Amino acid sequence: MTDNTGHGPHPTPPSIQSHAPAGYVCPFCGLVNGDVADPNNRCELSDVIYQDDELIVFTAADGFGPHPGHVMICPAEHYEALYHLPDRILMRIALMVREVAFAMKRAWNPEGISTRQHNEPSGNQHVWHYHLHVFARYADDMLYRQLRQPVDAAVRAEIAQDIKATLNAANTFLPDQN
Repeated sequence: MTDNTGHGPHPTPPSIQSHAPAGYVCPFCGLVNGDVADPNNRCELSDVIYQDDELIVFTAADGFGPHPGHVMICPAEHYEALYHLPDRILMRIALMVREVAFAMKRAWNPEGISTRQHNEPSGNQHVWHYHLHVFARYADDMLYRQLRQPVDAAVRAEIAQDIKATLNAANTFLPDQN
């Protein structure tokens, strides 16, 4: 079976229920639509690094440890988890992860890059819109031993500008399907 992009096998996902609570207002959909007015949405328009019809890249509202900023990549359309992503979007996200990593290397010269992504409550997902985290890493940063902490919007805006200045999003484009 192929998905509607013609990019190869796409297995039929098992029946997976939504974990979003009733009345859930997705903060990432708000950001995609340029509307962060919901009081529960901690995103700011200045967090946006890159956006097109398929993806949005932005600075995360939370950080971990002494290097608080990290970047998140999401599909522009609402998909709750990895299981639901069309192949084309999954490929774009993979290419964008690499480009964000290169942009971080150019902007900050970190010693490494880590990525992580969570699905469902037991997988530690807490925003019900697929998102992948990209972290600049440094020796002894103990990233995975740090508690999440809010990052000031002004700091996030600086991070967004640093990455935006060196991001080559054109390297993530796939050929159009006819």
